[in-house]
Amino acid sequence: MSAVTTLNPKAEVARAAQALQLNISAARGLQDVLRTNLGPKGTMKMLVSGSGDIKLTKDGLVLLNEMQIQHPTASLIARAATAQDDVTGDGTTSNVLLIGELLKQAEVYISEGLHPRLIADGFDIAKKEALRVLDEIRIAKPMDRDTLLQVARTSLKTKVNAVMGELLTEIVVDAVLQIQSVDPRIDLFMVEIMEMMHKSDTDSKLIRGLVLDHGSRHPDMPHSVTNAYILTCNVSLEYEKTEVNSGWFYRTAEEREKMVLAERQFIDDRVRRIIALKEKVCGDSEDKSFVVINQKGIDPISLDMLARAGIVALRRAKRRNMERLTLACGGIAMNSVDELDESCLGYAGKVYEHVLGEQKYTFIEDVKNPGSVTILIKGPNSHTVLQIKDAVRDGLRSVANAIHDGSVVPGAGAFEIAAHRALVKSKSSVKGRARLGVQAYADALLVIPKVLAQNSGFDAQDTIVKLQEESEATGQYVGVDLSTGEAIVPANEGILDNYIVKRQLLHSCTVIASNLLLVDEVMRAGMTSLKPGA
Repeated sequence: MSAVTTLNPKAEVARAAQALQLNISAARGLQDVLRTNLGPKGTMKMLVSGSGDIKLTKDGLVLLNEMQIQHPTASLIARAATAQDDVTGDGTTSNVLLIGELLKQAEVYISEGLHPRLIADGFDIAKKEALRVLDEIRIAKPMDRDTLLQVARTSLKTKVNAVMGELLTEIVVDAVLQIQSVDPRIDLFMVEIMEMMHKSDTDSKLIRGLVLDHGSRHPDMPHSVTNAYILTCNVSLEYEKTEVNSGWFYRTAEEREKMVLAERQFIDDRVRRIIALKEKVCGDSEDKSFVVINQKGIDPISLDMLARAGIVALRRAKRRNMERLTLACGGIAMNSVDELDESCLGYAGKVYEHVLGEQKYTFIEDVKNPGSVTILIKGPNSHTVLQIKDAVRDGLRSVANAIHDGSVVPGAGAFEIAAHRALVKSKSSVKGRARLGVQAYADALLVIPKVLAQNSGFDAQDTIVKLQEESEATGQYVGVDLSTGEAIVPANEGILDNYIVKRQLLHSCTVIASNLLLVDEVMRAGMTSLKPGA
């Protein structure tokens, strides 16, 4: 009897072989759910929420976040896989597959009496060898546009269809290169992702400027201007009540009117300073225009004054866009109107409003050297837009990772084939029964090329044999061609993965699989079990 049942007779306990079987079945169950999603030829999953909302996806992160996983071991694996995405932006599905396969291979040896600790030791030895192979196989090269396009294409074609993948590849690479040209420290938050339910998904595009999801609030303001000076500010241009409780006493209606005018005068003076700056920089020229984008409010009277002066004014801009505006257009975000001059203004060649039903969008384009850009995602319905948005986030991370790493890894299962070959060779140098753990690790790595082949309609064993024969015959790093099932050299075909993703994958999968193997007792003995009648 377990010691915990002495203390709590209602505790649920799974011991030794039963606990191990519980963990392995959970890992394999999660693996079976996600294995058909891997690779460009992977299938889609339709997720239907309790309210009937539909989401079509093959992104492992979305699936794991949206699925209601109740099994504790499966939940642990799902959290580890989503942590992989948080760190590197990709590799979620591969993570689940590899953990499941490591436990599956280990089960074969454990059923024959091998202790899990020896297998865990073998896994650690194999991980070090696999990391050595990864450093050997990686290709260090200048991250020019062509290389980044290959990395982004490899990532995106596993998330969306081929046509959409090609379009998004150009968009995400150009977006990252544009913000990198201004600031070498790549901040992906400076890439705004704007959704517009309009036209088709292939109409998505990169705006070298900014798109705001609101428009001007006065009917007399122009809807499109060119050659615009842009004032970005965080100044209240609306009548506000005093912050302290105070009383006003007056004897006549004239005195009351003077008080009202004095209160209003404070706001009107701010608006007049903005109008004076506009007249100073634009003069009487009809070629020049002036745009005010304010984080705080602008009341109707102030809007009317600005409209009469020919100024386009947007109020209540989102806080995240204030930094992006100054990076995209130049200028300084002002918190006061006391020191307004020409140096605090940004510039845009074209500012125009696009109305879609009841929603207004303001496009700020033709800026000189944007440090912030917008990816405009279009689609006919919400689940198409969401699918593209998830893919764009992964694509941006893959490009940023490649630039940070300064190197890439051949894809299409090439690393896994090379690591398997190296591990089988190095197994002879491992003493004792830990070498069985190395063999299990080597066999588990082959799950990636196997599943890629299966999802493309080819026989897994036949494909693996072809790849191993080709690798031994030529000495090159070969992967699987998903169109023919034959061996190819991925580096020559432009199929490139992120180095950091593979490295993180090896670390996290080995740790999680080893920990799950060493669990010899699973106890459900929380405080709820101790309550009367529980």
